[in-house]
Amino acid sequence: MSMPSMGAMEVSEGDLASAAVETSRGRTWARLRRHRSAQFGALVLALYLLATILLPILIRYDPDHNNLAEAFSQPSLKHLLGTDELGRDELLRLALAARWTLFVGFAAVAIGLLFGLPLGSLSGYYGGWIDLLLQRFTDVLLAFPGILLALALVAGLGVGLRNVIVSVGITSIPSFIRLVRASALSIRELPYVEAARALGVPSWLILFRHVIPNSLAPVIVQATLQLGFAILVAAGLGFLGLGVQPPTPEWGSMLGLSRNYMFSDQALVTYPGLAIFGAVLAFNLLGDGLRDALDPRLK
Repeated sequence: MSMPSMGAMEVSEGDLASAAVETSRGRTWARLRRHRSAQFGALVLALYLLATILLPILIRYDPDHNNLAEAFSQPSLKHLLGTDELGRDELLRLALAARWTLFVGFAAVAIGLLFGLPLGSLSGYYGGWIDLLLQRFTDVLLAFPGILLALALVAGLGVGLRNVIVSVGITSIPSFIRLVRASALSIRELPYVEAARALGVPSWLILFRHVIPNSLAPVIVQATLQLGFAILVAAGLGFLGLGVQPPTPEWGSMLGLSRNYMFSDQALVTYPGLAIFGAVLAFNLLGDGLRDALDPRLK
């Protein structure tokens, strides 16, 4: 009776590992699809994305053209949500503002991931003076409320879209550092990591092959929740006049400009406020669903 070759055994083990990964992904996706609040959050975000794409095509007005003769117009077939204080179509500007607000949120979270993921991995895996230094840096950032830190950074960097993204992104870094560090502390003690070290695998390769990939599940959840926080901070800066500058529409700046007319036309304040509320709620609901799907033990 012939024995199976080593190559056949390796292929079989590789197939089994791939099948296990695919099965795990399938179960995670199935749990996410059954999560009602996550479904609602994903639906709201899909509506936002459709609005940002379709409404600028369907509505043929110039979003920056002033028409004072139609200022404060009430909702009608011509302007479904009415017009603002300068006669500009409110629905069109809300859709265009969604592009900038969501872009700031995604870009800021990307900065948080870009720095927080490797720094948290280094802190948790190596420990010692590296961990001490990075954690004290994190403590300094966490000592300030997010909006206050962003205000201080914008005051130093200056007003503008790029500086707002950088400022909001820096406020996102500490939460990712702490989260990834906690995961790295447990992952570095696992048998397969100890086996890799015993075989002489370089530390940087262990970090990129084992530590960071196995920390991604909680990071994905945190990134989704952080998007809501980043949108709130960016909108707060825009409300204070430190975010995206007019005439470029952005929910926070629209809310800030409309507060002068909140007693004469409450709709101008209501619409951007509801847009911010809906986006933050959608990301939070989606994040809760991802957390339950990726770690069903929490249910």
